[in-house]
Amino acid sequence: MNLDNTTQIKVEKLLFIYNAKSGVLNTFIDIGHKLLNPNTYPCNLCALTYDTFSENKKWAAFKAGTNIEMEFYHIDEFEKKYDSKNMKYPVVLDQNLGTVISHSELNNFNSLDELINRLNRLIII
Repeated sequence: MNLDNTTQIKVEKLLFIYNAKSGVLNTFIDIGHKLLNPNTYPCNLCALTYDTFSENKKWAAFKAGTNIEMEFYHIDEFEKKYDSKNMKYPVVLDQNLGTVISHSELNNFNSLDELINRLNRLIII
């Protein structure tokens, strides 16, 4: 599914897959990368929705204010649960694993507001 800026979809659930692996060691590596060289950090979804040590407050408020179910995965968690290995991360999918916001679009967002606005334009509740 390729969605342009005017397309709206009705979704039951959104799956957000970060371009990062789970686990304590990976978390520390990600924090270090964000601190030391943020311009080369490989997960723009992480960079937009998380501050260095915790979830961004505006993102938390957006999630709390929506009626759409959201699930969040690291690469290894998603690939294990959905037996899917041929995606580019980060990505936002619907309940049928259709692409809602592609890897390239996510990587072009410069602010959390852009992500939130895109989600608000896309989704019919």
